[in-house]
Amino acid sequence: MSKKEGLSFYPGVIYGPLLFVLSIWIVYWAEIRFGWRFNTYGIYPQRIEGLRGILFGPFIHGGLQHLFNNSIPLFVLSASLFYFYRNIKWRVLLIGLFLTGLLTWSIGRPSYHIGASGIVYLLASFLFFKGIFSKQYQLTALSLVVVFLYGSLLWYVFPIDTKISWEGHLSGFLVGLAFAFIFKENSIPQKKYEWQREDYDPEEDEFLKHFDEDGNFIETIPEAEEIEPNANEEKTSPKITYYFRINSEKEKED
Repeated sequence: MSKKEGLSFYPGVIYGPLLFVLSIWIVYWAEIRFGWRFNTYGIYPQRIEGLRGILFGPFIHGGLQHLFNNSIPLFVLSASLFYFYRNIKWRVLLIGLFLTGLLTWSIGRPSYHIGASGIVYLLASFLFFKGIFSKQYQLTALSLVVVFLYGSLLWYVFPIDTKISWEGHLSGFLVGLAFAFIFKENSIPQKKYEWQREDYDPEEDEFLKHFDEDGNFIETIPEAEEIEPNANEEKTSPKITYYFRINSEKEKED
């Protein structure tokens, strides 16, 4: 990230998350269009071949509703990650995807675990806890927005519905929480005013010059500068020319 103070919009904030969401829709379209079924490429816990699901599982969904429910939060949360945490976004997303899948493979039930839900929980958990730990008002506000939009997701880290992979949700939640502790640096540079800089000199502050030692306001009028003539220039005096008109004889008769 640039060392400039504050944050500015850049195209990757939209393009990266949009490409991620678009890719999972293309995979689902291919399944429908050609009659393929990729479920066996999901995570199957405690099986060696099930490890391939760590990479492929997030792109596979069991139905249109499953796909739609993951697409919107995946786009919103990943865009927030790319905007506010641009210096660590790829580490959080890629390493987080791997660790979430690996943890799901370790603790999951003997079944195929598919879908991007684990990534959604990873991002929601990271954005919430990182914003709280950062003590920066922009990131804390982001945490509150995440809670407002997706706070209800917390219930699905528990086995309240056997049809969903709560193990994947729990894995993403735990990895996001761990990342909030690991990546401690603040991603938004704190704005420094002139009086906060190390080389600040009160004597040179134009604003403070308007106050005396007791804090009373004084109005200073800049002294007018005398303009001295250039020695190389010749001094000239103004020249006045008079014109006299003599009336003709005809004008006199009139």
